[in-house]
Amino acid sequence: MPGSLEPRELAARLARGEAPVLLDVREGEELAICALPGVVHIPLGELTRRCEELDPAAELVCICHHGIRSARAAAFLERAGFARVWNLSGGVERWSCEVDPALPRY
Repeated sequence: MPGSLEPRELAARLARGEAPVLLDVREGEELAICALPGVVHIPLGELTRRCEELDPAAELVCICHHGIRSARAAAFLERAGFARVWNLSGGVERWSCEVDPALPRY
């Protein structure tokens, strides 16, 4: 089972210059409302056919609204052979509450 990453932990890692791939699996309409900078966007429903666009050796942090779809994405990627996969606990909702209150909530 993929690991879970707390929003503040991810923010600290990004601030240290670490650069995991931020994979946002929400729908395009959701991404238009708010997104973390530099995300790779592959909606969950397209992930099975588009996962080859991702590097299996890269560290991936899966992101969605509340952390449920991204947990599914992370589990799928881990089963597909991706070795370093995390789920952002609480998704962009929790990120907005704990890290960046300027990020719109919906």
